[in-house]
Amino acid sequence: MLFYCPYLQEKEVFLPEDEAIHCLQVLRKSTNDIITITDGKGHFAKAKILSNKPKKCLLQIFEVQKQSPKSYYLHIAIAPTKNIERVEWFVEKATEIGIDEISFLLCQRSERKEIRLERLQKIALQAMKQSKQAYLPALNPIEKFESFITKQVDYAQKWIAFVGAETFLGQVVQPYSKYLLLIGAEGDFSDEEVKFAQKNNFQGVSLGKNVLRTETAGIMACALVASKNFT
Repeated sequence: MLFYCPYLQEKEVFLPEDEAIHCLQVLRKSTNDIITITDGKGHFAKAKILSNKPKKCLLQIFEVQKQSPKSYYLHIAIAPTKNIERVEWFVEKATEIGIDEISFLLCQRSERKEIRLERLQKIALQAMKQSKQAYLPALNPIEKFESFITKQVDYAQKWIAFVGAETFLGQVVQPYSKYLLLIGAEGDFSDEEVKFAQKNNFQGVSLGKNVLRTETAGIMACALVASKNFT
């Protein structure tokens, strides 16, 4: 079982209360037991439990190991669906596959204009621990499509996925690179949004012959990119 503690710089640290409750009361860990923790920033560590009080679960840190980042970086910017459970599902599964960053877009056809980042961050954290990863993906607040597009310059490949695009994403992924992919709302991007993205150096791509739900499109993209970078 992997636990999360954001601070591994000191020899002794307190486990966050929710993590401590799970560790001590659910899994019945106790003083002198050894657990594995991550800071979500690329480190795994072994830790000995010094105090078994949930509000002050003190750990002694040892054997800190730095994990190398993946050979690629994937950022998906996606219009959140009206049903928030589908957004949560996407965040969970994308994190398990190994996404690095998720942004949320407010598009012309968006059905949801607000999101609760705190809730989604907790879901990403649990998915990171479940899949035994050392890196927690960054989650960014919702932003208008146009303002988001114009700020994105530091990517080797930038794509906008939409129905009718002729180029399949799997055919153009260059391995070991930094990627940004845009996924629209259930009604897809408008023609104006597609043209605006293309003017800002986004390549139009397809995610296959079938018309996919927004969150399914996101997972499809994660899997395609990961398969092109598998070593």
